Amino acid sequence: MENKKKRTPKQIAALICVIILVCLYLVTFLVAFLDFPGWDRLFAVCLLATVGLPILLWIYIWLYGKTTNKHTIASADFLGGDSDAEATQESDKE
Repeated sequence: MENKKKRTPKQIAALICVIILVCLYLVTFLVAFLDFPGWDRLFAVCLLATVGLPILLWIYIWLYGKTTNKHTIASADFLGGDSDAEATQESDKE
């Protein structure tokens, strides 16, 4: 039997975001060199999406962590565990 590791929704969202970003980089690169009608708007949209997609992914991961009460990379505490979740777990144990 093969041990297939199940992908989490966070991993799937991150993979989709990476694929979209790579496509956006390619389109932005091509649009920068090609001259056709509307290139300036398409270039601006590509640059905006390059910034916006990672922000939306961060929000998704943060909301996932909040709804599942898990510590994620998008948690507001940059140095360690989630103090609110730890306090809740300790009060549940008592």
